[in-house]
Amino acid sequence: MTDGTVALAGEARSADKLAQWVQRRESVIAHDATNSIWHQVPAYGDRADAGLRDEVEAHCRQVFAAFLASVTERRHPLRSDFPWSGQHAMRRVELGITLSDFMKAFRVGQLTLWDDILAGVNEWPSTKDAALLLVSQVMRTIEVGSTAAAEAYLEAQQYQLADSARLARDLLEDLLAGKPPTVEERQLALAQMGLADDGPLVALVATLPSKLVGAEQRARLRAALTVAGRGMVVARHHEVVALLPVGASGPARVVDGVRTAVVSLLADGILTSVGLSCVRTGFHEIPWAYEDARTAMDSLLGRPGVRAMDEMSTLDLLISSQKNARLVPPEVRAFVEEDLATGGILVETLSTYVSHDLNAKLTAMHLHVHANTIYYRLDRIAERTGCDVRRVEDLIDLLLAVRLIRAEAR
Repeated sequence: MTDGTVALAGEARSADKLAQWVQRRESVIAHDATNSIWHQVPAYGDRADAGLRDEVEAHCRQVFAAFLASVTERRHPLRSDFPWSGQHAMRRVELGITLSDFMKAFRVGQLTLWDDILAGVNEWPSTKDAALLLVSQVMRTIEVGSTAAAEAYLEAQQYQLADSARLARDLLEDLLAGKPPTVEERQLALAQMGLADDGPLVALVATLPSKLVGAEQRARLRAALTVAGRGMVVARHHEVVALLPVGASGPARVVDGVRTAVVSLLADGILTSVGLSCVRTGFHEIPWAYEDARTAMDSLLGRPGVRAMDEMSTLDLLISSQKNARLVPPEVRAFVEEDLATGGILVETLSTYVSHDLNAKLTAMHLHVHANTIYYRLDRIAERTGCDVRRVEDLIDLLLAVRLIRAEAR
């Protein structure tokens, strides 16, 4: 036997001695590691869960046992040495502990193990060289174990998200059918979303553009329409439906939040039409809130943007509820359809003229043209339709025609 072989054999025996030291002190190290985690990772100490500390201590013992098995069997740690990672990861996800905190806690535990190995070296100075063998084994344990833990965490997180989405879909369908939840789990889920049976809420309906074919884009739309992380947002058929709680600041804040979200979506090329109901109170009014929101969305006629029910005029409501374009005279229909097909300049001028109280000069300023251009366009409209655009009755007929035909074309 060569001197090198003798030296290696001696280091192996010393490594075994340190491994036995760790094995005898496994419970003590796990307890110390848990204390360090509570001190260095506040997310753990902040959780009011009586069983969490015992679970973390048990997790530490399991990791240390995996480390010891790889040392005594003279091999690298394996992914199969960590079969319980999924169970611990699921619990951390359920408690709302982030992946970064979960990983930090894992590393803190392994550093505590290394500190205890160094304490063993102080007890037996002759094992100093063997400690170098164990430090690489500790690092490999951290690498393989943390990878297993991270994979398990992400899988648990995806499961929870899928489960939450399924629960939200079921809840929404029941609420839209006029069936408030009676099961405690569902009542609690709504409470966590900020929705209460005696609380004010607003329903939201948004189109789901055909461009949004991927799960990532759908998730982006749902996330954007969730106001301050509260409420329920569900992709349903060809639309997104949300129930948003109204806080003490009133519905204006909800509407402003949705408008901001839609502007952000437009900047990303996601074109969506969003309708918001008026404020309703209680779960039994959710079906009505949903119909309000659909009506508001439909009034946008497919254009991207936000329309709240409270902002709709009587004319808007009439068009939304009576989409019968057959009432439009043929000459008016021909004018509207031809103008819309070529850019809608005359129709836009008419709408702007009405919204500026039949003031041609204000209309010209808004459209950035000369007032004479407005007069010319109004004369063209009168000539094409046979209507006097200076008579309120004729103007109402024209506006009804324009909106009915636009609604029909959707």
